[in-house]
Amino acid sequence: QVQLVESGGGLVQAGGSLRLSCAASGRTFSTYAMGWFRQAPGKERECVAAITWSGGSTDYADSVKGRFTISRDNAKNTVDLQMNSLKPEDTAVYYCVAAPSRSRIVAGRIEYWGQGTQVTVSS
Repeated sequence: QVQLVESGGGLVQAGGSLRLSCAASGRTFSTYAMGWFRQAPGKERECVAAITWSGGSTDYADSVKGRFTISRDNAKNTVDLQMNSLKPEDTAVYYCVAAPSRSRIVAGRIEYWGQGTQVTVSS
């Protein structure tokens, strides 16, 4: 069992930065791939970023490549999403997720979801 709690969302102007954090509980955290999804009003949830259990490989949505960076610290049971050069279209609820593999995260086959944190980017 893995429980996920996000923090770090908020309101920021376009061009600004935010860092989202996800604290995970459960002894098996380090065996799971982790990721971030987002859902904007009226749109489907989309995978933003994913990272393998070791942190050695990552995936990003084309819309955030070069602007967002996912990282994890298995000693602290945390996974972060650094978001730079934010755009109004990044406005969404962001969810921390866990799954047995990175490919499952990218495919949307999620085992655990956090409760979500709101990110609002003003123009």
